[in-house]
Amino acid sequence: MAFGGQALIEGVMIRSRNHMVMCVRKPDNEILTNVEEINSITERHKPLGVPFLRGIVLMFENLYLGLKGIVFSANIFAEDEEGEEFGYKEFAVVAAGVIGLLAFFFVAPFLLTEWLNLNGVAFNVVEALIRLSFFIAYLAIISSWGEVRRVFQYHGAEHKAINAHEAGSSLEVEDVKNYSRLHPRCGTSFLVIVLIVSIVLFSVMPDLSFAVRLSYRILLIPVIAGISYELLRLSGRYRDSVVMKIITLPGLGFQLLTTKEPTEDMIEVAVKAVQEVNKLSH
Repeated sequence: MAFGGQALIEGVMIRSRNHMVMCVRKPDNEILTNVEEINSITERHKPLGVPFLRGIVLMFENLYLGLKGIVFSANIFAEDEEGEEFGYKEFAVVAAGVIGLLAFFFVAPFLLTEWLNLNGVAFNVVEALIRLSFFIAYLAIISSWGEVRRVFQYHGAEHKAINAHEAGSSLEVEDVKNYSRLHPRCGTSFLVIVLIVSIVLFSVMPDLSFAVRLSYRILLIPVIAGISYELLRLSGRYRDSVVMKIITLPGLGFQLLTTKEPTEDMIEVAVKAVQEVNKLSH
C-alpha cells in the first residue's frame, strides 16, 4: 500500500487512506506517537472524488492535515503537549496566506514580464523563466535556515522510510539509510509539475488584454492544481515509464534542495511512523 508523508518539527507524519500517524522526537529523546483516524472528504462525498476535481479538494485537505501536524510537533518540541489546537479557523487564516503566496508566484512574474514589453512566445518564455527563478530562490533561501534544514533532514528520512517500505525491504535503520532521499510523489514534485503545467497552459491561452491575462493567471490556479495532481498520481503508478521519469525528473532535482541527508535517529523516527501506519492498514 502506498503511503504519503510529511516532515514535521523534529518528526515525521505518515498517512494511509484512513489514518495519520505523527512521530515526534521529544526533548528527552523519547519518540512520541500520535494516531488519528481520517475520513477524506472525497470519500464522504463521492462527486468530489472525480478526476481533476479531487486534486483541488485534496490540495486543501492535505494542507489542513499538514499544518495540523506542524502545530502538533511544535507543541511537543516546546514541551507543551496540551498546546493550542489547530482548528478550521486557524486553517482559514493560514490557507489565505498560502493562497496569497501562490498568487504572488503567478502574478509577480507576469507583471515583471509585462514591464519588459514582450509579446507572444518571448513573453511566455521569459515569464516562465522568472517564475522558475523565484521558485529556486525561495527554496535556496529557506533551505539555508538552521531549523528548516533539520526539517529538510526529516523530509529525507521520510522519503527513505517510504522508499524502503515500497521496496519491501527490512525497516531496520541500517537498511533504510541506504535508500534514496528522493521520491517522485513528493510535494516538491507536485509544485514543479504545477510550474510546468502553468507554462504549457498559459502558452496556449489567447493573447487578450492585460486585465484578462492577469485574471486567468489567478483564476486558473485551481485548474492547474487539478491537472498537476492527476499527473502526480500517474507518475507514482507508472514510475518506471520513460515519459513519467522525464516528467518527474525536474521535481526530483528540486528535492535536492528540499531534502537533506538525515541522521540515524531521524530515520528511526520515520521508520516508527511507517511501521505504525502499516500496522493500522492491515
